[in-house]
Amino acid sequence: MSKHFELLKQEGRARRGVLHTVHGDVQTPVFMNVGTCAAIKGGVNTMELRDIDCQVELSNTYHLHLRPGDGLIKDMGGLHKFMNWDRPILTDSGGFQVFSLSQLRKITEEGVRFASHIDGKRIFMGPEESMQIQSNLASTIAMAFDECVENPATHQYCKQSMERTYRWLLRCRAEMDRLNSLPDTINKNQMLFAINQGGTYEDLRIEHMKMIREVECEGYAIGGLAVGETTDEMYRIIDAVEPYMPTDKPRYLMGVGTPCNILEAVHYGVDFFDCVMPSRNARHGNLFTWHGKINLMNEKYARDPRPFDEGCDCPACRNYSRSYVRHLLKAKEAVGMHLAVIHNLYFYNNLTRKIREALDGGYFESFYQKYRNILGERVDD
Repeated sequence: MSKHFELLKQEGRARRGVLHTVHGDVQTPVFMNVGTCAAIKGGVNTMELRDIDCQVELSNTYHLHLRPGDGLIKDMGGLHKFMNWDRPILTDSGGFQVFSLSQLRKITEEGVRFASHIDGKRIFMGPEESMQIQSNLASTIAMAFDECVENPATHQYCKQSMERTYRWLLRCRAEMDRLNSLPDTINKNQMLFAINQGGTYEDLRIEHMKMIREVECEGYAIGGLAVGETTDEMYRIIDAVEPYMPTDKPRYLMGVGTPCNILEAVHYGVDFFDCVMPSRNARHGNLFTWHGKINLMNEKYARDPRPFDEGCDCPACRNYSRSYVRHLLKAKEAVGMHLAVIHNLYFYNNLTRKIREALDGGYFESFYQKYRNILGERVDD
């Protein structure tokens, strides 16, 4: 059994657990709030993240490497001190950013050469470099360096890619072990999560999962989804891979997704989630509620005195009306965007808290059946 992860309860395939880390416990299922450059877009600071029950903050290896530089962050005492956050932080490996820079990159066995999106400077990143950057950041959890393949892709290419990702994982594991043994490493207890790839091919996904589970890691992720395939294809891959994932380690579905996606994936046995959707949608007035989605920019909300979601206990709903925040967004006042982002992040954190309560109480199936469709619908009122 893992010394870090405890599986407390299971209802069907849905799991209730806790991950013990050097920066505190993470109650799962959990949604990680995405702070790409060590900050949530929308002006949400770390004190506010605590107030809305964020358990894990996620930052971006690629972006922090470029600006302000991982060496600078190490000199400042690591990412936790730099951003004043005392709870767990997960850093991605840079693999997805390499995927998104498809016109500016060249992939080889050694790693990836690509051009900075900021100034065009040529950069090389391989498994060792990714681990070194993440070690400098001193995050709680580091993600293994992988190649995220765009869907659709050929079976042949996906097979070559997932085999290379496995070889990269072996190099990541060796390099992290070396880094964690060095005297000047800030977080000598940094965890490594491996990433499952294989496109939308069930045989490759299963083969790859069998390969990476033999490499001792503190968690295992399903990557390369929500990148062009349909929602049904995504669920099909999760359904196929989950039986082959270690039961005593956390499972992380990367970059997903809507409240319905999260609820569905928990039903399939996933524990960790992250997505830019709640903050990105909020900045454009698209808000999540327990009755479905609302577009605050609609004219019908211009004189609406109600909060975004009656019964919601977030700071925005406790203090402001739909009418007022709509005005702020229309006027491009930053505080409007801030309040909308606060609400959506609170909703996501509260959603996973209610999922945990349902699992604790033994009524997750009825909770799932009640909300699996409601949360994705447009609110009419």
